[in-house]
Amino acid sequence: MFRRGMAARLTCAAACLIAGLALAPSHGQTLTMRAALSRALTASPRLTAAERDVGIATGQRIQAGALLNPELSYEQDNSFGSGIYRGTKSAETTVQISQAFELFGKRDARIAAGVAGVEVAAIQRKAVRLEVLSETAIAFLSVLGAQRRIQILDEQIAAIDRLTPLLRRRVEAGASSPAETGRAEVASALVKADRERFKATLASARRELAVLMGDPAPKFGEVSGRLDTGRPPMFQSVVAAIDANPQLARWTAVYAQRNAELLLARLKPYPDVRIAAGWRHFNETNDDAARITVSVPIPVFDQNQGNILSAQESLTKTKAEREANRNTLIVVAGRAYDSLQGSLRELALLRDTAIPKATEASEAIAQGYGQGRFTLLEVLDAQASVAQARLREQEALQNFHAGVATIEGLVGNPFALARESAR
Repeated sequence: MFRRGMAARLTCAAACLIAGLALAPSHGQTLTMRAALSRALTASPRLTAAERDVGIATGQRIQAGALLNPELSYEQDNSFGSGIYRGTKSAETTVQISQAFELFGKRDARIAAGVAGVEVAAIQRKAVRLEVLSETAIAFLSVLGAQRRIQILDEQIAAIDRLTPLLRRRVEAGASSPAETGRAEVASALVKADRERFKATLASARRELAVLMGDPAPKFGEVSGRLDTGRPPMFQSVVAAIDANPQLARWTAVYAQRNAELLLARLKPYPDVRIAAGWRHFNETNDDAARITVSVPIPVFDQNQGNILSAQESLTKTKAEREANRNTLIVVAGRAYDSLQGSLRELALLRDTAIPKATEASEAIAQGYGQGRFTLLEVLDAQASVAQARLREQEALQNFHAGVATIEGLVGNPFALARESAR
């Protein structure tokens, strides 16, 4: 009986374990730029908040168009007094309904302000979407760049380790000092130390990318993509495209909203009309009579001058705010543009001269070392030059594409560059 129970428990535990493994996320799955951007858009709390802002503005627009509610009132006069007014024998009771009517287009002005508010929120949502895409792209590029740097260092370590058999033979033959073995080990250890530093950078970059995709920790393996380059457009075209950025387009809607608020502030002093109709009953004579009331406030003391001035200043401020926003975007775009242009020039020098020459020299020195024409220090220095040139190339590539992603987030449209492979 005990064995059957134990077998049943083991079977149940195995089934739970298999089910858990089946449901667990795959940590070895390769992540592409396109998948990262899609997941970031789905999981971004900022984008969700921006969508809720659209809902809030929509509710406010609906409320702005609501009519004023009518009022129902009951009055009783000449009752519960003394003498002939004792009790309710001489009472006069009135039941009436009243309705306020807004005049001079006040309701239309409120609706216009509400409609503009919805448009502002919708455009702001587009701006947040671009920011999320740009930030996710830059985070993805940071992970990809760190991966490539670690790969380059691994290749450098492997190249140093391949020298060990040759170095031992040279030491045994008396062609090299035994101290050179230690020198090679030191060089390998220093490169490994650099690799550990890049691993820490990679871990931070992976965590940042995971958070942008809605995960507290990375649930993906490596990221994949090719960092190709292309010719960027002229900076003047970038500046022209910035005017279509949602952050600037929203100011048109903001201006319409504040203009409607100014009109509403100017219309507020104009009196509305309240009309009431009721029925009065006289208990003493058992007679009835109709009652009609028309009331209009007199704007003598409060003419809403303070709110009108505030609305005027707010409307005038809109143009300055848009220009300040535009200048900020141009500065950010300029920095990114200068960075990618500098990266292109750096890549040209590295690929045309530095990397080919360093590789050629390293191969020649490595071959000459086996023939005894070069020292180990010269071999290690040549290998380090190749690795540093390749690391610089990866850094320049990452900076180029980060600049492209930043500008794309500002202009709202992709560059005509060969970046689809990375995305």
